[in-house]
Amino acid sequence: MTQAPHARAPLASAAREKMESLNVEAAHLNIWLRTQANAPAQRPWLKETELGAAGELAAGRVAAAQMKAKPHLWKWREISPYLEKIAGIAASADVPPIEFADRQQFLLTNPGLGGRLQIAAALRCAVSIYNPGDVAPAHLHSPNASRTILSEKGGYTNVEGERCPAGRGDVILTPNGTWHDHGNDGGEPVMWIDTLDWPVLEFLDLIWLDEDMPGATGNVRRQGSVHPDGYTHALYGRGGIRPRFAPQARGISRDTSPHIHFRGVDIMAALQALRGEAGDPHEGVTLDLVNPVNGASLFPTIGFGAQMIRAGEETLHKRETASTVFVVMQGRGQTELADRTFDWEENDIFVVPNFLWRRHLNTGSKDAVLYTMTDAPMIEKIGQYRAQGRTKAGSVVQLV
Repeated sequence: MTQAPHARAPLASAAREKMESLNVEAAHLNIWLRTQANAPAQRPWLKETELGAAGELAAGRVAAAQMKAKPHLWKWREISPYLEKIAGIAASADVPPIEFADRQQFLLTNPGLGGRLQIAAALRCAVSIYNPGDVAPAHLHSPNASRTILSEKGGYTNVEGERCPAGRGDVILTPNGTWHDHGNDGGEPVMWIDTLDWPVLEFLDLIWLDEDMPGATGNVRRQGSVHPDGYTHALYGRGGIRPRFAPQARGISRDTSPHIHFRGVDIMAALQALRGEAGDPHEGVTLDLVNPVNGASLFPTIGFGAQMIRAGEETLHKRETASTVFVVMQGRGQTELADRTFDWEENDIFVVPNFLWRRHLNTGSKDAVLYTMTDAPMIEKIGQYRAQGRTKAGSVVQLV
């Protein structure tokens, strides 16, 4: 049985009254005189080993605006009809296609975050649809962003003059400060997931957007192609080989990957080649998508990966101080998450907030493949990343 943490003594009532009186007096200065001790949201999680253990909202003025992300599953069969409705509106004669092209999406809002446009504390996710012929005008912005392609034909994204035609399972990066446009030059609607570090930059008041690209042409302000298709793949797509002469950054971004187009067929082939390995007992067969120049995460704030849960496989429990978004690219299964169970299938999306125990089970007849987007790289950089696992016997071990 875990012992309850010691409660901190409250401020004496007389002293509290004086402090509150001073707060009324000082309110116009936008300051607050502390009348409470800090009430941390997280219990000492390293010691809270029960499967259902999680942080709690703090109380009082110190946590007046605090919210905590909750685990949640978005079922594709429930959310995808809204993409069709959006596409129908966009295709109507009443909506100029140029004005609507980059607004054909819905954002995934975490039920624990009070309507904020974020899926976890540091991540924003949206699901977009583009009709045939749609083009989003060239633009750049301060958040890092990515496209994870869900449809068999995924349209294209043009990043700094490199046109990236996409297919299912592709991950295309638009690092912060890179000019990019995207659209659909095929005959069927295309869909993808947008993942951004928007909440971090919003908190730091660093959000900005520019749509006035020099040299962009046409009514849709489309940028021209200055590199052949597959340019960064030719430069960086062979692991462990780096050309000395090639640029190591795109646009004005810093510490982001110069390789911007990771192909789904390559990711799936790499997982399949590793299928016979023992893998990670807590994660299955896992891959990280990394910056080929230095081996770091693709963005300083977001890490991307893929994992295979083989047919019949059940992983052991794991928890970490990072939050992770999972996208089901193949197969079906379950994730046991604290005291909940999510049943998932192709294209479903679910989020695992920090500190919660999870384990995956493949309940289908073929291997399951999950893509992951996580804020772990940022958590590591501030020295706060930790991970724990459970053995088959149920004891808790330190992983990181």
